[in-house]
Amino acid sequence: MSEHKQEQDPEQQEIEVVPWQEPVQDPSKTGPKPRQLKAVEVWGFEVGRGMRRRVVMPEDVYKLAALGCNDREIARWFDIAEDTLRYNFADIMEKGRQEAKTQLRNAMLKNALSGNAALQIFLAKNWLGMSDNPAAQQDDRPLPWQD
Repeated sequence: MSEHKQEQDPEQQEIEVVPWQEPVQDPSKTGPKPRQLKAVEVWGFEVGRGMRRRVVMPEDVYKLAALGCNDREIARWFDIAEDTLRYNFADIMEKGRQEAKTQLRNAMLKNALSGNAALQIFLAKNWLGMSDNPAAQQDDRPLPWQD
């Protein structure tokens, strides 16, 4: 028998496992250390299937809706389908959008009551049904005659 160095089958080769180590910081560099990723536990709804499965926190959906984001923008933020977002979070998004409208109305009313004439006119037309041209809204029919 001749001694030949036989190549080992790649499946039979032993793999050396090296434990993960913190990166060593260069002592000549000053300043803060780079931030490290940490595993955290979050509570939310698990949506999607397979590789697209995500955990979405309802509070985040509410905040984005209250900022005025539409369904497409919120879905892209969480990397989920728009239909999935609507199916799971429709009521939460509606509450967030209503909160934004309420805050806007409060700010408009406060601004109008502090003396902003343009805003007062706008609110009078839209909330109170007032108009610059009242004749345009009236009928030109004569009043009914009664004996």
